[in-house]
Amino acid sequence: MSGALRNKTIIVTGASSGIGLACAEAFAQQGANLVLGARRYVDLCTLAQSLEKAHSVRAVAVRCDVANEADCKSLVQQALTTFGSIDVLVNNAGISMRALFTDLDLAVLHRLMDVNFWGTVHCTKYALPELLRRNGSVVAVSSIAGYRGLPGRTGYSASKFAIHGFMESLRVENLKTGLHVMVACPGFTASGIRAAALDAAGETHGETSMDEGKMMTAAEVAGRIVQGVVKRKRTLVMTQQGNFAVLMNKLLPAWVDKKVYQLFAKEKNPLVK
Repeated sequence: MSGALRNKTIIVTGASSGIGLACAEAFAQQGANLVLGARRYVDLCTLAQSLEKAHSVRAVAVRCDVANEADCKSLVQQALTTFGSIDVLVNNAGISMRALFTDLDLAVLHRLMDVNFWGTVHCTKYALPELLRRNGSVVAVSSIAGYRGLPGRTGYSASKFAIHGFMESLRVENLKTGLHVMVACPGFTASGIRAAALDAAGETHGETSMDEGKMMTAAEVAGRIVQGVVKRKRTLVMTQQGNFAVLMNKLLPAWVDKKVYQLFAKEKNPLVK
């Protein structure tokens, strides 16, 4: 990618694990300086030190719960204080859920929206003036669940649909400003998100419901996100299965309903049978 990101300043939320951690590593490999946000501050500090040593970049760890607007504002301010600029914001922080809506405590849906949707909105709001000044990029790490509702994931799908609407509106508003807006939609990814998913009562499941070994790796997803930023892509749907699902959901949505039901009926301890 010929040094396109060297010495650029990249903010990555949810950077302590999974896709966020892989993005931090992938951007560091390109010579970018990093501002890493997550709640697990000790892990972030370890990661920042590792990236600085391995890639001769600068990396700053900032404790940030994206559901907290003040934390997001502080994350952006730390980036400006340390580096004086922001070139890319990667809104990656997110959580999932696994429970039927009929059994669900509504607090779980509120938490999903606070982290996934409002976290993206908060960080984008405060970074936007600098991103506009730099003709920078704002990225949202979404999911095929943002195109098609999935059983047992009402809150997750709702939050991703909301992100898509927000990012699409933002893109149209900025068609003539030079801002790059990208939505990245991995397929099923071995990232730990299913083990950390919330159950009906808001507790973490602690185990995955799918075969992680057959999924995309977080490193592969991160590599595609970096390429998408460099090429200023609009949307990344990263698997053939995902592209097929998006297309067929437009053409034959009732048929896709049945196929999605059949797929999730094969989960470990399925919620639909």
